[in-house]
Parts: sequence; C-alpha cells; structure tokens
Amino acid sequence: MRLITLLLLALLAARPVAAQILGSSLGPLRVEAMATGLSEPWGLAFLPDGGFLVTERGGSLRHFRADGRDQRVMGVPGVFASGQGGLLDIAVARDFATSRIVFVSYAARLGRAQGTVLARARLSGDGTRLQDVEELFRMTTSSTGGRHFGGRIVEAQDGTLFLTLGERGDMDLAQVTGNHNGTIVRINPGGGAAGAGLPGALPDIWSYGHRNPQGAALDAAGQLWVAEHGARGGDEVNLIRRGANYGWPVIAYGRHYSGLKIGEGTHKAGMQQPDFYWDPSIAPSGLMIYSGRLWPDWRGDFFVGSLKFDMISRLERKGSGLVEAERLQSRETARVRDIREAPDGTIWFLSVDKGAVYRISPAQ
Repeated sequence: MRLITLLLLALLAARPVAAQILGSSLGPLRVEAMATGLSEPWGLAFLPDGGFLVTERGGSLRHFRADGRDQRVMGVPGVFASGQGGLLDIAVARDFATSRIVFVSYAARLGRAQGTVLARARLSGDGTRLQDVEELFRMTTSSTGGRHFGGRIVEAQDGTLFLTLGERGDMDLAQVTGNHNGTIVRINPGGGAAGAGLPGALPDIWSYGHRNPQGAALDAAGQLWVAEHGARGGDEVNLIRRGANYGWPVIAYGRHYSGLKIGEGTHKAGMQQPDFYWDPSIAPSGLMIYSGRLWPDWRGDFFVGSLKFDMISRLERKGSGLVEAERLQSRETARVRDIREAPDGTIWFLSVDKGAVYRISPAQ
C-alpha cells in the first residue's frame, strides 16, 4: 500500500500544472510551471537548445531539457551550505554553442572563513556533468557564518565577469577595500583581475560599500545595475559606476533591525545615492531589465523579485531615477529568488516556497 501511495504521488507531481492568470497593467498574463519539485532554487540560466539550468542552494545543479526530461548534473564543486550559503548562481557564456562554458558561484570554506567563489566549467556534450572545473576567483575575507554571500554573476559585453559579494554581516568591512566584503568584482573570463584600479584596493574590486546585492543585470547600453538588500528599510537599486562607493554602512535609507539609526544618515559626499529604494524592505533578489520583445510598453523596465512580499516589483525610469509602477502578484510569486527574460521574450522566475520555475507569457 505504501508503495502504491508513493507511486500515485509521483504521478501527480509529474502531471502538468494548469496555467494560471496573473493580473497586470497590460491585462491578464499566463503563468505556468516549467519545473517543479525543486529544493531552494537559486539561479536560472537558459541553454541555446531550449533547455535550462537551475541551481539548488543545497549543492545540486539541475538540467531541464527541451523535451521535458531532467537530471542532476554531476561534477559540481562542494559548497558551504549553511544559512544563506550554498550553490548560488549559474550563467551560460555567450559563446556556449561552441565552448559549452558555464560559470557558477557558490559559498565555500576558505580556511577558517567562508566566502563566495566563482568557477568556470564545461557542460559535457550529453549535459550530464561539469568538466574541467576551474576556480576563477575566491573571496578574500576573514568572515565566518552564513549571511550575505551576494553571488550574482553577469557577463559584460566585453566578456569580463561581474560578481556581486555581500559584506558577510561584517558591515564595517564594506568600506575596507583591502578585502572583498561588500564589493562587486570584475574578473577576466579566463581568470585574473579586471578591477577599477582604486588606490590601495584589491585589483579586482569594481565598486564597494554594498550590503548584500543578490540581483544584477545589464541594460540595453551594457551598464550594470544591481538590487541589494538593506536592513529594516533601504533596499536599493543602483547603477554601478567604476570605482564608486555605495555608502554601506555609513549612509542608508532605513534602520538597523533594532530600530537604531544606521551610520551618518542618508547622504555623504563621495558616496553614491541609490536610483531607487524601498521602505519598508521587500528583500529583493533577482533583477531583470526587459527588452520589450513581447510587451513593448515594458521595454527598459526593471523587474525585481521579492523574498518578503511574494511578488515581482516592476520599476519604470522617470527622469534620472526609477519609480515603482506596479507589483505583480499571484499564488506562484512566493519568495521570488531569480527572474530572467527567455530568448523568446517570455519572463521566467524561480519561487523558493513553491520549489518551481514559472514562465509568464501573453494570455491568449
């Protein structure tokens, strides 16, 4: 009887999930599950053959094929899976069709400390294994514990790699450029630093003064934007400028969880202002800047997943900044960890609580 019950549950889990309707400013949208049964999905990347890859924070990489089959990919580096740490982002190189190169970020033990690592590997021809895994970067830090690893990977137009790094809960270190806490680094695709050249800084640091950026994307002009967690209030979206200081924890919009004031206020000379901030905090994760392929009215808009309010925030440009235009919310948008535009212009997102990958498309 127990075996029959388990078989029935497995069959039910494998059945296609009926599409749902999501309301929006452009009318109803179709939401359908593309993969289910995931454990803490963190990063999503598309393959040129119509398949896609998903990381699970505990250390598994899943390959979902265009024909509906899926499997775990072997050869993934060991991770420090504790707290917010584990297997984080996955990015498919632009030349994947010929190189089969992918990039992964993950939390790892670094001696007595723990920090974020970026590695490059080849996905085997049959899609079952990571081969020739090579570490490109490891965080220089003395921090321990399971908080604020950052971890989002972006391949720039020139092929260099941006990696976001949280301050690991040691907030004052975000202003110290002799370590990687609270920075964004820029790495050559074959390894080696390609930083901003800040005096006295580690050579791969591109910007600093960040708290925990977990969303990152390029706009149409190739500029890097990030979404990062504040404390109690003050989650930010920032345009990243070479060598700039984004202020944490000297300036911030928000307060410590205790209610106490953060730093010196909201402004200080030499420190960047956010292009947008949320108060109260939404706990932002994945960030996507939409091309307008299927919905021209949304061209250039920012879509940011919320881990706190179970929704997707859509931001529009207004003057030199951004404004929140709407919040897309349904049963499926439960703790949105990542959000991506697929090659066909549909919008895909990961729900942590649902353990699923969803696709948003026109309701026709």
